[in-house]
Amino acid sequence: MKDRTNDSPRDTSLAQKLAMLFGLTFVAAGVGGFIPGITTDLYDGLEFAGNDGSSELLGLFKVSILHNIVHALFGVGILAAKRHASSLQYLLYGGIAYVALFVIGIVNAGDWVPINDGDDWLHAGLALGLLGAWAAARGAEDPDLNRGRRLEMERDEPRGGTV
Repeated sequence: MKDRTNDSPRDTSLAQKLAMLFGLTFVAAGVGGFIPGITTDLYDGLEFAGNDGSSELLGLFKVSILHNIVHALFGVGILAAKRHASSLQYLLYGGIAYVALFVIGIVNAGDWVPINDGDDWLHAGLALGLLGAWAAARGAEDPDLNRGRRLEMERDEPRGGTV
């Protein structure tokens, strides 16, 4: 009989770990945008949407109510981390979205979203981080497929005893 003491119930790929990390970070940023002390000028400067508010997360990044909600929802990476393939998609498409936000900020086309210079640099960093994570993780084997193969081999394995 095969020794299964070293097998984890679920192998986790690099893509899944990174999607979880990014997802948790986005949820923290989204929630943090509503917490006094973490967000400056919260009561008088937080607008629902647009670039007119004066509230800043950590005193660096402009935020709005909608912006905070979108960040929290972008935490979907936590759910994407359930599977290797969805983790890779989250990292790739998230990276592309942040490239777009970076360009929007650079060309000053973001009147509908609160963006300042700090946000532009953050969006560039997030784009590089997400796309870099995708590039680093995309060549790895899919543990979900490997688990299925392992289960098939275990099912076909003799059960011990003599015939």
